Amino acid sequence: MESTPSIRVENLTRRFGAVTAIRNVSFTVNRGEIVGFLGPNGAGKSTTMRILCGILSATSGSAWVAGVPVALDPREVKRHIGYMPENNPLPDDMRVAEYLRFRARLKQVPYRKVRTAVEEAMEVCDLARTARRKIIGTLSKGFRQRVGIADALLGNPEVIVMDEPTIGLDPHQIQGIRKLIDDLRGRLTVVLSSHILPEIERSCDRVIIINRGRIVASGTSSSLREEFLPGSRYDLELTGSQLALEDCLQRNGIEAEILESEKRADGTISLSLKTAGNGEVGEALIRMLAGHNGCTLRSLARRNPSLEEIFLAATKRSWEETMEPATPKKSRPEPSPAR
Repeated sequence: MESTPSIRVENLTRRFGAVTAIRNVSFTVNRGEIVGFLGPNGAGKSTTMRILCGILSATSGSAWVAGVPVALDPREVKRHIGYMPENNPLPDDMRVAEYLRFRARLKQVPYRKVRTAVEEAMEVCDLARTARRKIIGTLSKGFRQRVGIADALLGNPEVIVMDEPTIGLDPHQIQGIRKLIDDLRGRLTVVLSSHILPEIERSCDRVIIINRGRIVASGTSSSLREEFLPGSRYDLELTGSQLALEDCLQRNGIEAEILESEKRADGTISLSLKTAGNGEVGEALIRMLAGHNGCTLRSLARRNPSLEEIFLAATKRSWEETMEPATPKKSRPEPSPAR
């Protein structure tokens, strides 16, 4: 028997007056998954998250968290979900342990378990030895984010929702938050929203992309590459003529498209090449360019399209599919000639 997904959303719609923030949004997140929730500004990410957390009601549609219907019992949903908003509202005048004990009581953690719950959350977030007695206002941005995650972990929720957990952090702090999220893998269901797409690609098992209030893509990075950016891509550096390369590709029957080209001051040309199909053609490229009079290959590397490229392709397709064709203007009848 299949387990109940941690999150199930069906045809969720939310309107603000005449503006529809999300329309017929549907997706599921299985237990133990780490899922990235991506979209441009204003796409509907925060609206969807706030509905899931019971902070905002939906206009229509249904959502369940840990099997609990959000619309019917938002208070019970809050027991199963930990939420860290983008602008983490922390009091500057409280100590870390003091604040977390306060939050545990607000979350109705039984009094005799408050101390243990706070200690466990601080241990997971690496706060127990380094920041437990520090005043929150003196903490760096990275440690403030850790306090927010520790807060979300209190009460033993099944689902953790984090909105921009690594925004404004330096590379070392990002690495620490990434490790923290990896440590939650398999234990809790985690939904991450972020504009730092390389972090989403490193941390998440699956990605959901929303644009203009609709889900436009869902899947692993590899499955989304095949859907939105099929074919193979190669980065080349060569000397000589780009026209000679194009002629060489054509004469050897290799279907290829030059996506980007840049001629540098030292005369080398940097190219991004897309070939049809997913087969390996790198060796064929090396053989055909070896000793070619018109151009000399200096380097070649196959690369996978990044999540940023997938994101741009998915959102572009959705814009094209939803764009209404322009209504042709009616031509005015020409005036009758004067008599």
